[in-house]
Amino acid sequence: MSTFAGKRIVTVCFAPDTDANWFTASEQLDELLSTNGVPVQRFHVRHRPLIGWLTRFLSYWLISAARRFGAVTTTAGGRKSRLDLDRTAAASADRAAARWRDWYTQVVAKTPTARCWEDFLAQHRAAPDDVSEDEARRRFEQQPRVLAMLAHVGDQRLDPYELGLYQAGESAYVGFYWRVALVGDALITTDGTLMRAASSSHADRFRFLDEACAYLGALQAGTRLCALAAD
Repeated sequence: MSTFAGKRIVTVCFAPDTDANWFTASEQLDELLSTNGVPVQRFHVRHRPLIGWLTRFLSYWLISAARRFGAVTTTAGGRKSRLDLDRTAAASADRAAARWRDWYTQVVAKTPTARCWEDFLAQHRAAPDDVSEDEARRRFEQQPRVLAMLAHVGDQRLDPYELGLYQAGESAYVGFYWRVALVGDALITTDGTLMRAASSSHADRFRFLDEACAYLGALQAGTRLCALAAD
């Protein structure tokens, strides 16, 4: 998921040869979003052939790195060239594919197509005196497919408020989450510009994610990244 313990994920970018650490990144969050953040280990670390046998135990240029058997595995950030963004995206894609296939086999085969939460929320916003938000939520959650998702038990948590994304198909669902793995819910560019979705709709979030991933891909190898979990 894009959130971490209920928090938004924000990726902060620093130009090469600038002072880049999580405290500086958190200051940018405070300035642009009026909140603070803590490092969250989202990126896999790249270990190059041959020299990687040495550097896998070194955490230079990394922010809040995690280790397994002494070797650095994941990190909240660091120099782009040391981050394995392809592996980060692929790992998230694999998890998303497992969730979607679980939903498809355990829910779709047994329930009719349901209306998304956004449809019921629109009813509430169009006539709040006639349809309260609680009533809109009750109508949404009483649908058999939504109930099945709420009742689902197993390794995969199925969020019914992502129903529209699930029903868009496996490719759309997986594509959404590998993008989220790279940039989170918002991105701050090297010049301090805040990039985020225009609304909470999945269409707007896809537009933001495509733009942010393109920006990330064009950054120089020496650019430094830091992922923070923010309120």
